[in-house]
Amino acid sequence: MKEQKFDDQVEGRNSVLELLESGKDINKIYVTRGEKHGSINKILAIARERKIIIVEKDKKQMDEMAQEENYQGVIAIVPPFEYVEIEDILDLAKQRQEEPFVLILDGIEDPHNLGSIIRTAETAGVHGIIIPKRRAASVNSTVNKTSAGAVEHMKIARVTNISDAIEKLKQAGLWICGTDINTEKYYYEQDLTGPLGIVIGNEGKGIGEKVRKNCDFLVKIPMKGKVKSLNASVSAGIIIYEAVKQRIK
Repeated sequence: MKEQKFDDQVEGRNSVLELLESGKDINKIYVTRGEKHGSINKILAIARERKIIIVEKDKKQMDEMAQEENYQGVIAIVPPFEYVEIEDILDLAKQRQEEPFVLILDGIEDPHNLGSIIRTAETAGVHGIIIPKRRAASVNSTVNKTSAGAVEHMKIARVTNISDAIEKLKQAGLWICGTDINTEKYYYEQDLTGPLGIVIGNEGKGIGEKVRKNCDFLVKIPMKGKVKSLNASVSAGIIIYEAVKQRIK
């Protein structure tokens, strides 16, 4: 059974227009009654052409429905993002005849970070991403936007317990690499070829103690400045691309 999140809404004229032009599924479009000028006309024309349900509501109802202040009189309702199972990610690696390359995110809370990580992972050929169900960002329109549409091409599994997910990956033959500022080894000194899972921790706290103990090895990124931590999506990018470099070699 696939885990699904609730319907998501995309707001604002440019965002809705982009969504319409991408050809993705849209359940319905709500517009403020009487809004018929500028790009709204273009939105309505494309929506009618694609036989998408258009619902007019008065401004007060639209204001209550909107999640952003500047929704510009238009809200599109899109189907929920479909999460996959861990097995689906491993199957994709098999289909591509590649060593599994998986990203495990232990509590990324900022949707912009999640979107950036998904974008980097997709360009690097990562087979899938595992995220927790609780206390972490899930895939929504902000994540989709920040990922530049990469979520559409990335398998994402949403699990109850990250440690259990790591155990499952280990049983499938993956080595698990954790990131930890207090370890001795730099990321470029570690062999990152073969079946691999990379764990990226929470923006502030890093990876949890139980997850850290579950990793086969830990690596760190050298820090030379006064600030002692990197943005989570930057850290992820550095280590993902070191693995890519080693795999190409």
